[in-house]
Amino acid sequence: MSFIKNSVNDLKNFDWADLQDLDTIGVWPGAVKFILTMIVFGGCLAAGYFFHIQNLQAELESVVNEESQLRIEFEQKAFLAANLEEYRAQTVEMEESFEELLLQLPSETEVPGLVDDVTETGEGSGLEFNNIALQREVIREFYIELPMDIDVVGDYHDFGTFVSGVASLDRIVTLHDFTITARADNSLDMDIVARTYRYKDVDESGTF
Repeated sequence: MSFIKNSVNDLKNFDWADLQDLDTIGVWPGAVKFILTMIVFGGCLAAGYFFHIQNLQAELESVVNEESQLRIEFEQKAFLAANLEEYRAQTVEMEESFEELLLQLPSETEVPGLVDDVTETGEGSGLEFNNIALQREVIREFYIELPMDIDVVGDYHDFGTFVSGVASLDRIVTLHDFTITARADNSLDMDIVARTYRYKDVDESGTF
């Protein structure tokens, strides 16, 4: 009891302004030193706890984000697994469609016949051919492109019939770069590039 009483008296008699002068810490009463020690110790504990909680919160956020990402990946994979058979069926259908398209590409020996078909389509549409000539082949990744320069004379109706007829050919022929000019006899001159395509042989590609 006397210790407690003395400590209380020391605190009452202590000039708290002396806390600003740390050089006098050696003569401070033991009770004051104890209280300050507890305050500093408590502050250290509070600071350590605060920074520890911050680290735990950062780790928690990281784990939550990782969980969200894993959940998204799981849902995507589950969707793919559930639709695997449908994807396989679509792949087979695409391969069949690709093979059908390949069948519409002429082989090298069929190209002259295709030129004849285009010429006959033009003449059957009422057009007069000034020129039709194959240009140098253009090698693409899976096929070879064969441009044809076509110069014909007729009217708009004849041109429309010709374009429709070319689109109806068994083989793929696309028309590009239309240029139409009027002639002195009131007819029209049309320059056009027709492109057809043929197989790309193994010897020509090395990989196909």
